[in-house]
Amino acid sequence: MKAVWHGTVIAESDNTEVVEGNQYFPPSSVKREFFKPSSTTSVCPWKGTASYYTLEVDGQKNPDAAWYYPTASDKAKNIEGYVAFWKGVEVTP
Repeated sequence: MKAVWHGTVIAESDNTEVVEGNQYFPPSSVKREFFKPSSTTSVCPWKGTASYYTLEVDGQKNPDAAWYYPTASDKAKNIEGYVAFWKGVEVTP
């Protein structure tokens, strides 16, 4: 799977996890140079508290377009630390 934003591959892996229709990429598969920490968080009743990244490619920013669970609940341990995308990021095989 590939995650692409503004024509740039920002993550790529053959070992993603699918949860609720979202592809979660292993931490080692994301290209960290495009990820900036965000102070945004949200809570999922069964996965835990999500943290977000703002994407930055060629000077263009996409606030909170990636999220992950730094400490996932027991039911979601398989995606702990894994990164998922939205807000215009294309995820394709």
